[in-house]
Amino acid sequence: MLDYDGDTHIYVQIAEILRRRVEGLASGHPVPSEADIQTEFGVARTTARRAIHVLREEGLIYTVQGEGTFVGVPDEAPRKQRKEPLYRQIASDVADQIKAGQFQPKRPIPGETALVQQYDVARETVRRAMALLREQGWIYTVPQRGSYVSPEESWPQV
Repeated sequence: MLDYDGDTHIYVQIAEILRRRVEGLASGHPVPSEADIQTEFGVARTTARRAIHVLREEGLIYTVQGEGTFVGVPDEAPRKQRKEPLYRQIASDVADQIKAGQFQPKRPIPGETALVQQYDVARETVRRAMALLREQGWIYTVPQRGSYVSPEESWPQV
């Protein structure tokens, strides 16, 4: 499918494939994430990002911070809203695991890299989830060591 030995950059080839896919989609329809493109084409995140950038510059797609990338232009059609931002979903899931006893007080929770892989999201999404969990009192972070479950008395009243 991709011509690695040809004279066209890989990201340009991927952009062309994606361009053909989005042509038939309604405005507001979600476009594959950078992580999905990485997996499908076996490329680095930078290559996936550059392919998305090409289509964004052409005005075929647009990106909404924290929500994803969609077909069309932002004002053209309503996009399907998520009920809750991804970082909040992740934070809620981790809090549920803490309440269920899967993560014990004063013991580590999975690190950023593990959560990025588990939820197939960007590192910044995981960081926002961790910040929310800290703010709510579910976890605390020890520099250079990781994040740990707060003592039960520090948990938010449910």
